[in-house]
Amino acid sequence: MSDLLLLGLIGGLTLLLLLTLLAFAGYSGLLAGVEVSAGSPPIRNVTVAYKFHMGPYGETGRLFTESCSISPKLRSIAVYYDNPHMVPPDKCRCAVGSILSEGEESPSPELIDLYQKFGFKVFSFPAPSHVVTATFPYTTILSIWLATRRVHPALDTYIKERKLCAYPRPDPFHVPTGTAGRLLCA
Repeated sequence: MSDLLLLGLIGGLTLLLLLTLLAFAGYSGLLAGVEVSAGSPPIRNVTVAYKFHMGPYGETGRLFTESCSISPKLRSIAVYYDNPHMVPPDKCRCAVGSILSEGEESPSPELIDLYQKFGFKVFSFPAPSHVVTATFPYTTILSIWLATRRVHPALDTYIKERKLCAYPRPDPFHVPTGTAGRLLCA
């Protein structure tokens, strides 16, 4: 009788573990759709502190962690230069960091110095007139992995279906708060 009870307990715990993993994957965006649209950019001119990475996009988590640990209240940003479905993983390039300022405001010199002290470079992006954007949830580290497999194809399909000239191409612009996009050319 105790063996049957033990097997039942093990089975119940295994089922509970599987349900927990499924709930975590769902919360991370497994069942979420990728919403793609074209129009005004979600971000205007931005000044970012970043580090360059060459290699699989799945290995960028440490850079997100590093930039967030310097100033946790700033939003993270990544600029992915290559489509991982067309470029070998070891050749994929991206820049990962934090948004120091948006719009007309300038970042404080202290903030710039702090990021530079940790090896980050600082760059200002001008505001594009039109972009293709994709929205995907960023709730866990698994969200990044899911996004690298779902956002690129959704952006590619949207651009091809509408015969848009989007560049940098195939360079999605990913903001882990849930927005990705590409600049549009006229």
